[in-house]
Amino acid sequence: MKTLLTRLAAIALAASTLTALPAAAQETKIKFQLDWRFEGPSAFFLAGRAKGYFQQEKLDVTVDAGNGSGNAVNRVASGTYEMGFADLAALMEFVGNNPTAPSKPVAIMMVYNNTPAAVLALKKSGIKSPADLNGKKLGAPVFDAGRKAFPIFAKANNLKLPSIQWTAMDPPLRETMLARGDVDAITGFTFTSLLNLNARGVKDADVVVLPYPEFGVKLYGNAIIASEEFMNKNPEAVRAFLRAFTRAAKDVIADPDAAIAFVKQRDAIIDEALEKRRLRLAINTAIATPDARAETFGDVNPARLALMASQVADAFATKTRIDPDKIWNGNFLPTKQQRDILGK
Repeated sequence: MKTLLTRLAAIALAASTLTALPAAAQETKIKFQLDWRFEGPSAFFLAGRAKGYFQQEKLDVTVDAGNGSGNAVNRVASGTYEMGFADLAALMEFVGNNPTAPSKPVAIMMVYNNTPAAVLALKKSGIKSPADLNGKKLGAPVFDAGRKAFPIFAKANNLKLPSIQWTAMDPPLRETMLARGDVDAITGFTFTSLLNLNARGVKDADVVVLPYPEFGVKLYGNAIIASEEFMNKNPEAVRAFLRAFTRAAKDVIADPDAAIAFVKQRDAIIDEALEKRRLRLAINTAIATPDARAETFGDVNPARLALMASQVADAFATKTRIDPDKIWNGNFLPTKQQRDILGK
């Protein structure tokens, strides 16, 4: 009887040990929401999973396509997703309009150091500079980042806002309406709208691009955001995610063409040549920029962030002023040396 009890005790101890071990080594699950569908720039997030970098950090990361930065912010705020990728202005707008929200998303790593927003027009319209937009008809979806920030662009370039008319449309119609002359110009991300115009038969040589950063608008673009609750409960997992992401980003910047294979795995019908160009445009215009090199990849300049918070509060007419300290938390960033990935 004593031997039987001893054996039973040993079995129970072994069972409890086996139960405890997986718990200690268990991967942290993170649902990640992109700002848009699977296109070239999403390679930055898909590469981390495809190359096993997230798994090596004990993370089980799923990356889902999105349908706009505003929705990405809302889904992280609601707890549906732990982390996401969204335009910083959209995050500021949410926080400014929802000051009592129980869990506000926070930006923890800057990816698009410069906003990719731009005004695009056809050369035959006669538009050559921001001043030529006075009295013109512009078009964009109502939630487009460039359209929402246009008052900032207008102020920086002394435009007469009352003289400019806006036409709203669904995203798939924006470039079509410009190509057929329904509007004089559009706002959109350079690497989205320019390539969409190409797909509609419009050549680069026939397009005028007025990038916001080149005309006095130094807004930040998209950042990695995290749920405040998840961030507080899982700080090491958040740090691990950013480490793995940074490794993947280094690989993508070093060989953008190869990275498109990871996007192809998620959407088999993409045009690989088009997405390679889109990814390179995103890197050159929004990621590996002079401002990003000065501030280091992933980080922000506090004075620039504070100015953007004030500009967004004014342009977006938020219910409350925006406190930059409640928008940004850089405590989870990898080391400066680890983030030195932009190359020459």
